[in-house]
Amino acid sequence: MQPSRPRSRSLLRTGLRPVAECDPVTTLAPRAMALDQLDRQLRRMLPGVLGEQVRLASVQPDRIVFLATSAAWASRLRLQQAQILEAARALGAVATAITVKVAPLPPVPRVPAERKPLSPAAARHLRAAAKSLSDPDTRNLFLALASLAVDVPGEK
Repeated sequence: MQPSRPRSRSLLRTGLRPVAECDPVTTLAPRAMALDQLDRQLRRMLPGVLGEQVRLASVQPDRIVFLATSAAWASRLRLQQAQILEAARALGAVATAITVKVAPLPPVPRVPAERKPLSPAAARHLRAAAKSLSDPDTRNLFLALASLAVDVPGEK
């Protein structure tokens, strides 16, 4: 086993750089946006629900790589190879072939469920509990929470 090398003095003097200043990262965002735009344009020209079952994975000098959710969707996409290559060339991509890999699509981010408002009955219970508390800070927290209740017509 070789002895560990001491850290370079110049590295220690310069310190860390923010990620946004690193060259690979600065070119990553524009490339990702360009791929996303090309993905949307190519999937828009696909027939039926095929565009919902595939995603553009990468564009290489000689080929375009797609991901499909199943082998059946991959086969359907391969049947569209000529039209996809023609559209890709019209959009500026230089590719002569399409590769389709079967992989599950990343999950769509879920929208958090809307929070239910605090009921007037719950607010009454919180106020009653606050009256029994000896600690003023906790009592104030209970009362502040009770003040968030939504007024329901006809209920007090």
